[in-house]
Amino acid sequence: MVLEKKSVRIAVVGMGIGKPNGTALASNPRGNVVALCDLLEDRMKDFAKDLPGEVKFYTDYKEMCKASDIDAVFVGTPNQWHVPIALEAVRNGKHVMVTKPLADSEEAAQKLVAEAEDAGVVNMMSLSTRFGDTCQHLGTLARDNYFGELYYARARSVRRNGIPAWNLGFIKKGGGAFRDMGVHVLDSAWWILGLPKPVAVLGAAGAKFGPRGRGYWNRSQPPQETYEQYESDDYAGGFITFENGLGLQVESFWASHQPDEFQIELFGTEAGATMSPLRLYRTDESGTSEDINVNLPPGKYSNSWDAIADHFIACILDDVKCQAPLRHGLIVQQMMEGLLKSAETGREVQIEEIGDQPKRGNTKMSVPKVKELRRLRDEENWTYDELAQKFGISDTCAWNIYQRNTWKHVK
Repeated sequence: MVLEKKSVRIAVVGMGIGKPNGTALASNPRGNVVALCDLLEDRMKDFAKDLPGEVKFYTDYKEMCKASDIDAVFVGTPNQWHVPIALEAVRNGKHVMVTKPLADSEEAAQKLVAEAEDAGVVNMMSLSTRFGDTCQHLGTLARDNYFGELYYARARSVRRNGIPAWNLGFIKKGGGAFRDMGVHVLDSAWWILGLPKPVAVLGAAGAKFGPRGRGYWNRSQPPQETYEQYESDDYAGGFITFENGLGLQVESFWASHQPDEFQIELFGTEAGATMSPLRLYRTDESGTSEDINVNLPPGKYSNSWDAIADHFIACILDDVKCQAPLRHGLIVQQMMEGLLKSAETGREVQIEEIGDQPKRGNTKMSVPKVKELRRLRDEENWTYDELAQKFGISDTCAWNIYQRNTWKHVK
């Protein structure tokens, strides 16, 4: 779906990570942030001061998604609300970009990906590490076969005192260190390695600091009523194997008795690398070792947020193939949920065990069924979820059949 216009009208949901993403989208010459959505109007007013032009404020995302003057939606809320908001956007024909992680569960992620792909809208992940210059450089080297065969990698995000508690979504079920920071290094390492198909995962996870009120951001002490609600992990680590025999060790700590670190290490048959600092390692046939410190020149974008915004807008206006579709987020979600499930059960988890791609259901209906669908919606106030279940179609198809006078999905 390509818009025949010179700019994209965008709504930003969530005034946390929504700010850097929204700023980049508004700064793009073809981006126009026209609406903000948050539970607190003061937060929207504060951000609106930094945006050019007038913006509308919404506290109800459903109302916002129905607005005809919005083309695309960025979702930057706590994990638990990514899918409900993105689904509402997709069902109203909006292009959508979601911050990491895609969801708070694999099941929710599958539902969103299926509907977004059915709807034919641009659907994209906002991944600040993957789109950063350092990660992009390593990915380019990998595609150019600089490393030879990449057969192993290590990826980790370690904080000494870094549990976020300014929003309970971080520490409630569906949050946690691995979905918050582990996702960055996992996704980036997986992308550099060439997006191999994951096969199995073995993991360990738990919460050793958060439930005791320790290890919080900048050594702050949260109220007892906050940390008593702790339901997620504050550390997780494990090992993922892929169908080509490649192995990836991944770790994420919100709190620990270790120094802060954010690192990806690559092992190849011809060369290796570290991301922080960006350094390449080679040993020639004579045994001579070479360590190369890489200083990247200024790139096209001043930061990864600008790169993300530009790509999202190009996908919408120029029909550019999306390099970070929600399906990538789903596969990363499968690996994350598999690791956490392994930690809970104490055994290795096969990726196939944690859910295959959902069937999308029949998208063709007879005229009598369409009439019955519309009657149930009009006269008995059935929801699109209920209609989809009754007729064996996706929620998006139910919405399309009801809305479109052309009855596109009627055979």
